Amino acid sequence: MSETNKPESAGQSATATAVPSTTDSGGGQQRLLVIDGHSMAFRAFYALPADKFATTTGQHTNAVYGFTSMLLAMIRDQQPTHVAVAFDLDTPTFREAEYTEYKAGRNKTPEEFHGQVDLIIKVMEAMRIPTISLDGYEADDIIATLSEQAESAGWEVLVVSGDRDAFQLITDKVTVLYPKKGVSDIPPMDAAAVEAKYFVPPSRYSDLAALVGETADNLPGVPGVGPKTAAKWINQYGGLDGILENLESIGGKVGNALRENIEQVKRNRRLNHLLRDLDLPVNLATMTLEHPDRDAVEELFDALEFTTLRKRLFELFAEEEEAEDTEVHAPHHVVLATADELDAWLDGTNQLPVAVQVVAEATTAGEDAVALALVSPSAAAYVALEGLDADAEKRLADWLQDLDAPKVVHDFKYAYKLLCQRGLEILGVVDDTAISAYLIQPDRRNYELADLAQYHLKLSVAASGGTGGGQLQLDLSEDAAGPAVAKAFAALQLSEHFAGQLIERGANQLLGGLDLPLSLVLARMELSGIAIATDKLDDLLDGFSATINAASSEAFRIIGKEINLGSPKQLQTVLFDELDLPKTKKIKTGYSTDADALNDLITKTQHPFLVQLLAYRDASKLRQTVEGLRKSVSEDGRIHTTYAQTVAATGRLSSINPNLQNIPVRSEEGRRIREVFIVGEGYESLLTADYSQIEMRIMAHLSGDEGLIQAFREGEDLHRFVGAHIFGVAPEEVTSEMRAKVKAMSYGLVYGLSSFGLSKQLNIPVDEARTLMKDYFARFGAVRDYLRGIVDQARKDGFTSTIEGRRRYLPDLTSTNRQLREMSERAALNAPIQGSAADIIKKAMLGVDSELKAQQLKSRMLLQVHDELVFEVAPGEREALEQLVREQMGSAAELSVPLDVSVGVGSNWHEAGH
Repeated sequence: MSETNKPESAGQSATATAVPSTTDSGGGQQRLLVIDGHSMAFRAFYALPADKFATTTGQHTNAVYGFTSMLLAMIRDQQPTHVAVAFDLDTPTFREAEYTEYKAGRNKTPEEFHGQVDLIIKVMEAMRIPTISLDGYEADDIIATLSEQAESAGWEVLVVSGDRDAFQLITDKVTVLYPKKGVSDIPPMDAAAVEAKYFVPPSRYSDLAALVGETADNLPGVPGVGPKTAAKWINQYGGLDGILENLESIGGKVGNALRENIEQVKRNRRLNHLLRDLDLPVNLATMTLEHPDRDAVEELFDALEFTTLRKRLFELFAEEEEAEDTEVHAPHHVVLATADELDAWLDGTNQLPVAVQVVAEATTAGEDAVALALVSPSAAAYVALEGLDADAEKRLADWLQDLDAPKVVHDFKYAYKLLCQRGLEILGVVDDTAISAYLIQPDRRNYELADLAQYHLKLSVAASGGTGGGQLQLDLSEDAAGPAVAKAFAALQLSEHFAGQLIERGANQLLGGLDLPLSLVLARMELSGIAIATDKLDDLLDGFSATINAASSEAFRIIGKEINLGSPKQLQTVLFDELDLPKTKKIKTGYSTDADALNDLITKTQHPFLVQLLAYRDASKLRQTVEGLRKSVSEDGRIHTTYAQTVAATGRLSSINPNLQNIPVRSEEGRRIREVFIVGEGYESLLTADYSQIEMRIMAHLSGDEGLIQAFREGEDLHRFVGAHIFGVAPEEVTSEMRAKVKAMSYGLVYGLSSFGLSKQLNIPVDEARTLMKDYFARFGAVRDYLRGIVDQARKDGFTSTIEGRRRYLPDLTSTNRQLREMSERAALNAPIQGSAADIIKKAMLGVDSELKAQQLKSRMLLQVHDELVFEVAPGEREALEQLVREQMGSAAELSVPLDVSVGVGSNWHEAGH
């Protein structure tokens, strides 16, 4: 049985500038790069922390990321013309058939590694790089066979492997790249390097390994015989065959040991010798390095959430895809400088959509709008804002504010803020192409205009004109005008391209009725910002610094020396060697010192050094948060966060620069940070309002579970109510520990949490977690049926849908790749609930904003953090604002359970909490 993954060519690709030509019609030197897949995948896994590389659906990706990153570096540095990856199979090999202990005793594969090899193979498919496996043989044998074939053809061969058995392949034409550290330090091993290290030539390395043994393969060596002794015998007698012929002439204890273990040595030699004549399912020609399948890479890297790696890949191959249609020519632009010129040009648009591109100039305070590029279906114009006379500026301002003059903008919120700072306001926007692209492909990780134009239109938005590859043909009479007009033209083309897809996917109502109007609300919130008590912020910095100093000093006193408390290696020495504390989880570099491991350790030991270490870590993290806030305070004494609408595939908003969603709220120190967010001058207080258990309420509504619905309708403590039914006790007998377990599980179900994940979260055995979930579903069967049904329905439809109709397309639900399929299944579980919660608060924000205007209130909405809204209350408006907020938030969706809204008022964010 054999297996190979080599996708058919999707058509000719242009030759990359950063990789060698793959056709080589000139008869140049061919170079094969062949990689030991499992070996390098494991090295990548241990080189990168698993907890730092995981998708939002919970799939670990550190091995995939590290492997792909290493491969790209190899292609860049080694310039191969051909590439292949060999993988082991799970089936037994001929070596195990001869020696059942072969490779026995290896550590159990970490749970986080499972499935990542399959994902690596999917990446190779997208890159059009063949992966080869052969039943009964190891990847080493495949590599040896390919090396033999390539060398016989006169090629150079580069073997990438962490297995020393590969050294026997080294010749003048074959070099082994052997990793010293992770997948970043991979120096070449040639014949001279092998001889310098092992005292024998590469052709004799397998003889050496037969005598010395190989721990990784569980092949024992001759007792007392090390590399130097083995090398001396090999060089003296001309190899292992010569040693066998002269056994009796080798004296001493090692000679006796050799004779006593000679059958073992012969077996080692048979097992470590690599086969070079396998009948492979592919030939060298199929390994030609081609351009990746761009669409496949885009889709897969979106699922894996590899944004930076995707950019590296496309930059490496410098892909220049051909346009599907004939060359596209953008209209030549005219420069508009007077009111009459603006009148004539704008009247000529015939009320058709006009794409607007704002040209910004960097300043010490940020960015200023200096010009506009305008592109209609038939004409293009450029307007320099500097130097416009009063009449021209008024004509431009009137048109920008005209709700009946349809406009298309890429990143409307950004454009709105830039223009507002110049006293201009852009309204009447009918499409933001970034948001449209997001609604069509919510799992995409990049919505930059140039990338969208390349992906959807096969157009390259270049800074200069050109004649090929679909590049835009532009008049470049002004340095800034040409690129700006190109971008506006691309936005207009994208808007037309997306129109049909938005209707087809039922997303046009979300665009016009929810996400696009929300951009305007968010822009105004960002411009308002929230006031900061900088003196309190400085006090917090001093306080956390003092805590850090005190905790580190006490920690050093306890162990009697100073160390770097941020160094895992030094901590391992102190914790497990000097203090002899119980060992934590085994990792590549020793034993884990991450937060989970140390929290578990302190629970077991209560060692005072651990107490100080955790205090140091907590204070350091909080100080880092406060430092980020301090740097973000603007000249007006307020922080102006930015809300990203196209980051979370579920529809949730994200807060960046700074991220106000990661400010801790449950700890006392975290609450102190919220105290620095204060009411601003001219306002009397802050008001906060948030939804209580909104995701569980949506779960109750979507599942129709009568038990959950009853609990919410009767105002019960949900987690106590559920705990009483699961544990079979009265509600008042539900302990805080029981309630915490139920709460973790209830919310975990929303995120597709498995019994294994629940066990890790609650630090309980997997069997207990499994029983807990089983008992939960036994009592709340409708929840179980809903969770099963939502995945089945999504598999049929190809997408999930929120209450408002927001779709998330999940094509991998039917994938034959188990890991991709399971990732999509987890996404299918949480997308409807999280997405519905996101839609509900967005509707609430639009309703609140509309009513604030309708009632002519001066109070304003400042922040949205998860399910919470923060307002600045104008004098005398508290009661009216609270009633308005409760009504709009409470009526944002019609559910089978009430939407409970909690409201609080205070002089700062913490005080206004509830």
